[in-house]
Amino acid sequence: MTEPPDSGYSAQLMKVVYDNVVKKYGHVLGVDQLQLQIQAGEFIVLLGPSGCGKTTTLRMLAGLESVTSGGIYIGDDRVNEMPPRDRDVAMVFQSYALYPHMTVAENIAYPLRVRRVPQSEIPDRVQKVAELLGIRELLLRKPKELSGGQRQRVALARAIVRQPRVFLMDEPLSNLDAKLRLYTRGELKRLQYELGTTTLYVTHDQAEAMTLAHRVAVMDGGRLQQFDTPLATYQRPANKFVAGFMGSPSMNFLEGKLDHAERRFAGPDVTLRLADQVLSPLHAFEKVTLGVRPEDVALSTKAFEGGLPATVYVTEALGNETYVFLSLGQGRIVARAEPSMRFEIESRVWLSFDETKLHFFDCASGNRLP
Repeated sequence: MTEPPDSGYSAQLMKVVYDNVVKKYGHVLGVDQLQLQIQAGEFIVLLGPSGCGKTTTLRMLAGLESVTSGGIYIGDDRVNEMPPRDRDVAMVFQSYALYPHMTVAENIAYPLRVRRVPQSEIPDRVQKVAELLGIRELLLRKPKELSGGQRQRVALARAIVRQPRVFLMDEPLSNLDAKLRLYTRGELKRLQYELGTTTLYVTHDQAEAMTLAHRVAVMDGGRLQQFDTPLATYQRPANKFVAGFMGSPSMNFLEGKLDHAERRFAGPDVTLRLADQVLSPLHAFEKVTLGVRPEDVALSTKAFEGGLPATVYVTEALGNETYVFLSLGQGRIVARAEPSMRFEIESRVWLSFDETKLHFFDCASGNRLP
């Protein structure tokens, strides 16, 4: 990571460690043996579907949930039994949680007053953080007079003004409309770059994970599935779950068998010839799941050698690209096509896969094969 510019903000560069952390609710396992080492100044996104354990992971770090076993560390401090106010973390919630009877300036200053910061220091710190977030002209307004995006920036300012050891953000953009979410996402990334504070960010939106994170922790069923850079997670998913969760539309999956003698993959709806360099690492496997992303499916309205015949089920034209949903035998796959290409529903097309971009997963475990 490059050195951030001087923003007038004093970041405390703290690493965060989850050491074999378990959280149980009675007999229900919320988080299972979580191992995470987050470097000082990293922006980490906890990604996964509802109920996967990502918010519980965040709340345990904040002290809002107890730890059943294992240890959580901020810097060199084990914080399991430490009260939330002594952990020196700042949390930004989905709902903003602003005090309606206070002005913006009073909302931002509130955590400083609670921590008994000298009164003489407070106005200057509020002004500096308001300038950093471009909300100086809003300081005398009440929350009800603000837009959703402005409220979100006030919530961020209230967290930043404390100069905490760690920022925690629980789906902070989910209440914004699509255009504002895109803009605020960029502002968040720039802000974290300028501040340099270690940040944990919870979302179920993989686009946010891809664009914001230094590294992504993908979770499912309380377990960490993969912890890597966004690009590595997308290009080399650790298992079928990660492959299907990362990407929109998600990866296409085809069940079948590898026929090493005939050098091919054979499934109920498709038979593919495979090159030796694709098959040789898979010599020990027979039953597999083949995965291919929509952008790695090529389409043609004319038959060609090796092309697989399919029928257009429906299309989605997005302006800059078109997604074509296809019936392939009894199954269905999706391909990404150029916006200039036109496909009629029920028309016949031919497709091929980019052999260098195929993914193979073990049918039993779902793990990625070499």
